[in-house]
Amino acid sequence: MSHFIEGLDRQQTMLLPEHLDDYVDENNAVRAIDAFADMLDLAVLGFNAQAAATGRPGYHPGLMLRIYLYGYLNQVQSSRRLERECGRNLELIWLTGRLRPDFKTIADFRKDNGPAIRKVCQQFVALCRDMDLLDGDVVAIDGSRFKAVNSKAKNYTRGKLRQKLGEIDKAIERYLGELDRADEVFEQTGTVLPEARMERTLRKLEHLQKEAVRYRSIEQRMDETGETQVSLTDPDARSMATTARMPRIVGYNVQTAVEANHHLIVAHEVTMLGFDRDALSMMAAAANDVMTTDQLTAIADKGYYKGEEIVASEEAGISVVVPKPMTSNAAARGQFDKADFAYDAGMDVYICPAGENLTNRFTSQQDGKEIKSYASGACAGCAIKAKCTTSKDRRVRRWEKEDVLDRVQERLDKYPAQLAVRSMTVEHPYGTIKSWMGATHFKMRTLKKVATEMALHVLAYNMTRVMNIMGVPAMITAMKA
Repeated sequence: MSHFIEGLDRQQTMLLPEHLDDYVDENNAVRAIDAFADMLDLAVLGFNAQAAATGRPGYHPGLMLRIYLYGYLNQVQSSRRLERECGRNLELIWLTGRLRPDFKTIADFRKDNGPAIRKVCQQFVALCRDMDLLDGDVVAIDGSRFKAVNSKAKNYTRGKLRQKLGEIDKAIERYLGELDRADEVFEQTGTVLPEARMERTLRKLEHLQKEAVRYRSIEQRMDETGETQVSLTDPDARSMATTARMPRIVGYNVQTAVEANHHLIVAHEVTMLGFDRDALSMMAAAANDVMTTDQLTAIADKGYYKGEEIVASEEAGISVVVPKPMTSNAAARGQFDKADFAYDAGMDVYICPAGENLTNRFTSQQDGKEIKSYASGACAGCAIKAKCTTSKDRRVRRWEKEDVLDRVQERLDKYPAQLAVRSMTVEHPYGTIKSWMGATHFKMRTLKKVATEMALHVLAYNMTRVMNIMGVPAMITAMKA
C-alpha cells in the first residue's frame, strides 16, 4: 500500500474525538432538511406534537419528518431501508441524533400523517414564493401515469371478465368432451383410459369451475356497485392507457403544474382518471393561487383540449395555450374542414371556401351547451360541392362561447414556440421522480396514501431544485429570514 494515500488505523484510539457535526459540511443537504423542519409549526400543520402522558414517549414528528425528507431526497423510500440507514448512515445519524426508529414506526408515521405531510409540501411551495422563485408568468401542465402496487393480472374490467369467462367456458367444454369420449370408448370396447389422465382432467375441471365462480363474483360486485373496474390489491388503482408504444398500466394519473423559470412543481394532484381533459382549469387555478404574477399563462398539450375547461380558465384570468386536436376526417376524405370556413363575428356568418355566406339557421341545446347551426342555400349549384359535402347543404356548428376558443387558437398561431416550452418544462420533473422511484410502482395503496407518497416525491424534487439554484447556505439563510 506504499506510495498511496492511506486511511486511519481502525484500532487507533481518538484522544480528542471529533464532533459529529464536523462530518457534515455547510453544503450538505441534511442541513437544509434540518433548517426546513425547524421552521415548521407541526401542530398547525396537523401533526400530533404532544408527548404521551404515560408510558414510553414516542418519537417527535419533526424527527420522523426529517427521516422521510432525507429518504426521498436520496431515493430511499422503503421504511425497512430507512431503518437500516438510521443505524449506518452518518448523515442520518447526524440528522436524528443517533436515534433509530424501527421500520414499523417509520411506516406508520407516513400512513397516519398523510394530510399533514401534504401540507408540508404546500408550505415549501409557499416558501419558494417568499424567496421570489415563483415570480414568472408561465406554467406548463401535464399528466403522467404512475404504476400502483396492483398488477395487471389483478385488475378487471367488464371486457376482461367476459374474455376470461369465455375462455373458461371453452376449456370446460373441451374437458367435458374428453370425459364423454372416454365414456364412449368404455361402452364400445370396455377399455378404460389411464386413471392418472382422468384424474388430471377432473382436477382441471374443478379448477376452472372455481375460477368461473371467482370471476362471476367480481362481475356481480360490479353490477351492485356500478364500478367499471375492480382492482384487488389497490382498490383505487385504475387501468390506464399510456402511449401507442407503451402498454396499459394499472396505476394513477398524476397531474402537475411546473413554472417555466426554475422548473419547480407549484401544484400537483393524484387522480384516478385515465385522461387529462378535465384537469386543465383545476391545475391552472392551483398554479395561479401560488404564483405571484397577475397574468398567468398555462401551456398544455392537446390532451387537455376541452371547451368548458378552456373557458373556465380564461374566465379566471388565466391565458391558456392548448393546441386543438384534429378530430375530423374531412381532410382525409379530401373535403373541406371546419377550419376552412372563416367566421365573421360582426355579421355572425361563416364564409365558405366558395365565398358564400352561411347564416345562423337555428339554435339547439346539446349537453347543456347552446349550439348554433349555420347553412347556405347556395350549395346545390356550387361547383366545388363535392369537396365540401355529400349532403344537400353543408352545415357548420358553433358553440356560444367559441370566440374564447378562437382567441386561444390565435394566441397559439402567433407564438407556436410556446409548445416547445411546455415539453422542456414539464417532462423533466416526471423523468426525475420516476428515476428516483427506480421505474417501479408506488409503495402505498389507495388514493389518499398514494397522494401522501407523491407529496413527498414532489417536496424532495422541489428541495433539490432550490438547493441547486441557491446553494444550501443561501437557502438556509433565506428560510430563516
